[in-house]
Amino acid sequence: MLILLSGGRSNDNVDIPVSALKESGVLIFGIGNRNSSKEVQRIDVVFLLDGSDGTRNGFPEMRDFVQRVVEKLTVGENRDRVSVVQYSREPEVHFYLNTYTRKEEVVDTVRGLKHKGGRPLNTGAALQYVRDYVYAASSGSRRLESVPQILILINGGRSFDNVDEPASALKELGVLVFGIGTRSSDSRELQKISYDPSYALSVSEFTDLPNIQQQLLSAMNTAIIQDTTIQAPRRDVVFLLDGSDGTRSGFPAMRDFVQRVVETLSVDENKDRVAVVQYSRDPAAQFYLNTYTTKGEILNTVRGLRHKGGRPLNTGAALQYVRDNVFTASSGSRRLEGVPQLLILLSGGRSVDNVDTPASALKELGVLVFGIGTRSSDSRELQRISHDPSYALSVSDFTDLPSIQQQLLSSVEAVVIDVTPESPTVLVDHDTARKDVVFLLDGSDGTRNGFPAMRDFVQRVVETLSVDENKDRVAVVQYSRDPAAQFYLNTYTTKGEILNTVRGLRHKGGRPLNTGAALQYVRDNVFTASSGSRRLEGVPQLLILLSGGRSVDNVDTPASALKELGVLVFGIGTRSSDSRELQRISHDPSYALSVSDFTDLPSIQQQLLSSVEAVVIDVTPESPTVLGMCYHCELRDVVFLLDGSDGTRNGFPAMRDFVQRVVEKLNVGGDKDRVSVVQYGRDQEVHFYLNTYSTKGDILDIVRGLRHRRGRPLNTGAALQYVRDNVFTASSGSRSQEGVPQMLILLSGGRSNDNVDIPVSALKESGVLIFGIGNRNSSKEVQRIASDPSFSQSVSEFSDLPSVQDKFDEAMLTYVFCFDVVFLLDGSDGTRNAMRDFVQRVVETLSVDENKDRVAVVQYSRDPAAQFYLNTYTTKGEILNTVRGLRHKGGRPLNTGAALQYVRDNVFTASSGSRRLEGVPQLLILLSGGRSVDNVDTPASALKELGVLVFGIGTRSSDSRELQRISHDPSYALSVSDFTDLPSIQQQLLSSVEAVVIDVTPESPTVLGMCYHCELRVRMC
Repeated sequence: MLILLSGGRSNDNVDIPVSALKESGVLIFGIGNRNSSKEVQRIDVVFLLDGSDGTRNGFPEMRDFVQRVVEKLTVGENRDRVSVVQYSREPEVHFYLNTYTRKEEVVDTVRGLKHKGGRPLNTGAALQYVRDYVYAASSGSRRLESVPQILILINGGRSFDNVDEPASALKELGVLVFGIGTRSSDSRELQKISYDPSYALSVSEFTDLPNIQQQLLSAMNTAIIQDTTIQAPRRDVVFLLDGSDGTRSGFPAMRDFVQRVVETLSVDENKDRVAVVQYSRDPAAQFYLNTYTTKGEILNTVRGLRHKGGRPLNTGAALQYVRDNVFTASSGSRRLEGVPQLLILLSGGRSVDNVDTPASALKELGVLVFGIGTRSSDSRELQRISHDPSYALSVSDFTDLPSIQQQLLSSVEAVVIDVTPESPTVLVDHDTARKDVVFLLDGSDGTRNGFPAMRDFVQRVVETLSVDENKDRVAVVQYSRDPAAQFYLNTYTTKGEILNTVRGLRHKGGRPLNTGAALQYVRDNVFTASSGSRRLEGVPQLLILLSGGRSVDNVDTPASALKELGVLVFGIGTRSSDSRELQRISHDPSYALSVSDFTDLPSIQQQLLSSVEAVVIDVTPESPTVLGMCYHCELRDVVFLLDGSDGTRNGFPAMRDFVQRVVEKLNVGGDKDRVSVVQYGRDQEVHFYLNTYSTKGDILDIVRGLRHRRGRPLNTGAALQYVRDNVFTASSGSRSQEGVPQMLILLSGGRSNDNVDIPVSALKESGVLIFGIGNRNSSKEVQRIASDPSFSQSVSEFSDLPSVQDKFDEAMLTYVFCFDVVFLLDGSDGTRNAMRDFVQRVVETLSVDENKDRVAVVQYSRDPAAQFYLNTYTTKGEILNTVRGLRHKGGRPLNTGAALQYVRDNVFTASSGSRRLEGVPQLLILLSGGRSVDNVDTPASALKELGVLVFGIGTRSSDSRELQRISHDPSYALSVSDFTDLPSIQQQLLSSVEAVVIDVTPESPTVLGMCYHCELRVRMC
């Protein structure tokens, strides 16, 4: 965001740099005075003129009025834009917002306007038309850039059709509508159409239009100021009411309290939304966030609420219920739009079940929880549930609720306006929920007339996306007999390029309509990494099919193949389509949409976008690792170790096929993925090393020709030792020293005759990730061999390998890395506050778990003291609770060198929970407020030799050169004036951590990719 305050007109040209900023995605807000306001302020103005038979005599005056208003504007491509539409039975565009860029061109065209004529007067249709086709980016509208959108309707009669729905649609779009009518117009209709009833103006005849010109311009100016002023935040508010037996007498007071709070809200579909849930043993939703859209409806329902009754009091279950069933898009939650989510809990007793886990889940979702209890409640429980302990309020009895009403409202206002890092409610999750969107368009002979409408629909949907290489990607394919890709997911990286190409699409033509072949084509050729698909990174894959007829070929097999690939298919058809066929193709039958004709596509656009949002939420993890602390491997060295003993004679063909299928998923190349295959029984035989072949074709040819080796006994231990000593070596093509992940895939059909434990430990210490698949004879041993039990799969027979293929691929291709993070805090007399809060905020960004991120905290002055070790706590909640309770140690002098040596010898050790020997990156974050009295160089070098990545943060009282010497690299020593300024460098620290972990230097052998205590599901990083 750029906020410009300017007091005069610029001497140089502003248009080119303004365009450059916008293309960079910068949102510009401008404030000017009387000398500069026109340069700062921009508007898009559309005139909608009644050209019916009834306005023939008054049309010249309407035309003159438009000219005079345009004369007052500052017309230019990057300033004010103007469009004119005339209508009677149907609308007709004279020019769009991007047709002209000079005032003279606009005025000349307006002077030449001729009266359209015709009847009846369909104002509703005209309003809908300008909404769908004029207030579009492709027509020059800058609505998505927050430029005010103004519609000036000049109307001389009552509309023949309905105006309510299109008028509401314009308001929802944010268009400021001004209606001007004569004595022949319907004044109430004009007031309903106008953005506000006061924006409906009236004259006796069109010859009187000059009399209201200034009134219109003043009203426009007021509306623009109001529209561009930062508005009060919208909220989604859920009340969770204790309806158990213990609150029977207090329930009327709770009900009244809810009413009074609702009275203070601005209830509307696009403002505040409200839901109420009552609970005792089980929760029951009284109404959801999208049930009612007016304050009156909500208040009427609340007045009629009856006490639920029941026991025991399961507050934990109720919290989990509202998380899973109320704070969802389908129930009206606007969390993904960044609308703050508030939960107000009124509880009259201690919960029988556990509240900690569901309370944490709500906080991770970004819900701001306020707890209100009585003397019968557990105050500590309420504090743990609440967003912050200070947001847990208490009354003696529910009849005293009015006494804390203002305190609650003040807390709500404060927390919504000043959202802290601990409460990420203002989430722009469109960045998180990246999408790959493919449009598949029916271009057969039967859609020739409807194709322009299909093309416009694609443009409008693309307008709603956040197009960028690292955000949303788009592809378009057109088909009839054969499919043809117009462009792939990685062809364009900007919305402008895509829209330009879509505008120029030409109808393909041809017959018959082979939808099945087209579906198979996009599966095999578009939803692939080489075409820009990010499926293997966990990015949702969406296919939007627009079809105007029944397919001649079979659609079931390719549709199933797309679903198996995880593609979410949405089908849109017309009355000429086969609705059942579309339902079978779609991800779910409810995602098959229908219109009478393609010209009706705008009517289902919002329904499609809502369905897309709902289904993307379903497939996207609710709580992604914040701030990108996870990475997907793009290079791998993969060794297959195949049991070729006598016991696998029958299963060997299936093992061979399995290897082929895995290799098919890899991106094989000398500088990409490398593959080796070893077969063993009594002895080992290398079929090829990691550097033998550099193409997928060569590898697949050799694998297809593999023959079963035979032999006994089965010496798995010797084979494991062999691959460690002879295959995972630089001379055999291993790139372990370059930080490339080393993977061993073992397929074993029996128990080993020799010992496997020592070679397994040796492989793990070398940083090799071991994945194992066994059968009923070997599954327990294979589980022991694998780097993690979840890295092992079991089948009854090797012929069943296809049944575990997807699970195996997911584990191998999408694992996520983890960290051991130690905070070393200066607790000497010179430091007191602010460090603790910083530690909390950084911990909030981690994925804490025994098998994910681990955290330790050490405080020091003269001597160091461990507050807790890396294996002390396994949940984020435990760590945050302990950090909140940390007390300043105090003492002098400041011995930073001794503290560094201490963490090296006592914290970065296996007994204290360090996973350094397993290849987990080791991070030390030092916060120091002064110069060390002792020597820091020797212990700092010792930490670096151990592979610890050190980040130093100091204040103006610190020795900056000392911090640079301690840090992993001088650039990783950060500085603030005072520790209260720590929030200002938090993002810089996290970015540095990310950079240094990705680009680990030879000095730091904790190479990324050597971590196997990692989460095994696709994560949105």
